[in-house]
Amino acid sequence: MNDAAPPRRIWLCADDYGLAEGVNRAIRDLIGRGRLNATSVMVVGAAIGRAEVAALQEVAAASPRCAIGLHTTLTAPFRPLTMHFRPVDGGLFLPFPKLLRAGLLRRLDSEMIEDELAAQLAAFKDLFDRAPDFVDGHQHAQLFPGVRDAFLRAVKEAAPSAWVRQGGRLKPLGQLLSEPKAFLLDVLSAQFRKRALHAKIPFNPAFAGAYDFSKEPDFGVLMAQFLEGLPEGGLVMCHPGFVDETLEGLDPLTTQREAEHAFLASDRFPTLLAANNVTLS
Repeated sequence: MNDAAPPRRIWLCADDYGLAEGVNRAIRDLIGRGRLNATSVMVVGAAIGRAEVAALQEVAAASPRCAIGLHTTLTAPFRPLTMHFRPVDGGLFLPFPKLLRAGLLRRLDSEMIEDELAAQLAAFKDLFDRAPDFVDGHQHAQLFPGVRDAFLRAVKEAAPSAWVRQGGRLKPLGQLLSEPKAFLLDVLSAQFRKRALHAKIPFNPAFAGAYDFSKEPDFGVLMAQFLEGLPEGGLVMCHPGFVDETLEGLDPLTTQREAEHAFLASDRFPTLLAANNVTLS
């Protein structure tokens, strides 16, 4: 009799498809290798269009089921799709700290945010000829006060079958407090989950993947930590990519993307999944 527990199926989601061609190529490469089973697409990114979408659809169709979602974007250096969107800074969305501060101070216009998110959902549907499988947010803006209710309303209206990403972890309190960046996501996600439950919108039961990119740590070591205790249906966020001029001009996260890609493409990654009794398929 075999008493071995069945493997836990998790989501490994690469954010930022559409940000830059180098990011797109790295994500497609990993999907083709079976090393990702989800990616979220920035419809306001610098490298999104029919050709990039067709290339993603082709590689996803040839792999075990790969979910394709919308990476809603409300922070600089990107521009809103809606002409009337406010607040902006030089025609761009506010930087992440200013958007979070405005949300905490209840200074965001929920109707304008919902209109912008509806426009991004419509742009995704126009590009992919369908609604997204899931919806998340660049820099976790979907979790912010002043954003989350508008986000959930927009998803409910335009993608009623989609699930949404929450950023809370299932770990002991002492471990939660030891990681400030991830702890902020835990706090913001608590209210997000309550609102998603009320709206009857499904979400991932647990989240991992937040870390200090600037320190360029060993991503293999981090991935082992991310997988520890992650339940069935849990989600790990990642940001693989190849550095190019577009990426360098838009995002401070550059060379660490290549480190993430290198680990996920290596033989170390499937060995780590097996050791943790985790599967992506």
